[in-house]
Amino acid sequence: MNNQKNLIIITGPSGVGKGTVVKEVLKKNNKFWLSVSATTRDPRQDEKEGENYFFLKKPKFEEMIDKQLFLEWAEFAGNYYGTPKESVNKKIKQGYKVILEIEIEGAKQVRSKMKNVLSIFLLPPNKKELERRIRERATESESSIIERLKRSHYEIDSSKDFDFHVVNNDLQKTIQDVFDIIKN
Repeated sequence: MNNQKNLIIITGPSGVGKGTVVKEVLKKNNKFWLSVSATTRDPRQDEKEGENYFFLKKPKFEEMIDKQLFLEWAEFAGNYYGTPKESVNKKIKQGYKVILEIEIEGAKQVRSKMKNVLSIFLLPPNKKELERRIRERATESESSIIERLKRSHYEIDSSKDFDFHVVNNDLQKTIQDVFDIIKN
């Protein structure tokens, strides 16, 4: 039986491998589409408008919040991030399964607003491995790493609220498991 839900949430703690898994799952089916988020932060050197993010000015983003044009949104480190409803609805109407790779709080917002959602929570094999992965990325300060690890306890506890749980112990198996869940 094929999955009839066209909005897919993939979430989990920082460092669990969401981005890598999603990137590979998208390669397996051209009718899967990764939602593009909006942000008020400045673009990084290699980022493209409409591909990596929709880069908005704060007044425009706040106007969209007021008009309830986001499936979910949050403020982080002085910038807004959110998922525009319009682009998601457009892709679903075109027959795509839309994947939202979002954080826990955004996932909870979407699940509270929309009923026909499939949610997948990626878990690390254990907390020690999660810490190793975050440190190996070498993209955060020590204080940021500690904060992410503290937050991971809350995030992992929240996994019980999601439809499926996949432990990312073996990357290829995880990719296949997530693909199978979305497809079937």
